[in-house]
Amino acid sequence: MQLDSLDFKILVMLSENARRPYLEIARECGVSGAAVHQRVQKLYSMGVIREAITVINPSSLGFDTCAYIGLMLKEPSKSERIIEAIRKIPEVVECYYTTGQYDVFIKIYARNNEDLLRLIHNSLSNLSDTRSETLICFKEVFKRQIPVVKSAD
Repeated sequence: MQLDSLDFKILVMLSENARRPYLEIARECGVSGAAVHQRVQKLYSMGVIREAITVINPSSLGFDTCAYIGLMLKEPSKSERIIEAIRKIPEVVECYYTTGQYDVFIKIYARNNEDLLRLIHNSLSNLSDTRSETLICFKEVFKRQIPVVKSAD
């Protein structure tokens, strides 16, 4: 996968603002809007850019409690079935296989602590053969993209 300096310039600008117009990027890079469009499409097809999403503030929709839940599976061979069950819980927004204490780690939003307890008891406890540990998040301090820097090859 070969990325040149124009690819990196485009990635830096899009990582700062995914909605930045291609023509604005093109002007700053000294190329045509069509060239930027083609490069961005190439970056998508190469898998460098996975998606451009709109991030919604969960509190604005009444989801005031964020929690991270580590799941310890008694039978890791059943992990695919458990992941599919987790995928059906709309409040779970992220899910990862991990090493260490937890086999699976999820991020979940609930309307409040009572709603979180309901989700844990009614949705997550139905995942047989699992134990869990819940960490409630008080406040997101920051969230960012990985730094876009050209590797020294």
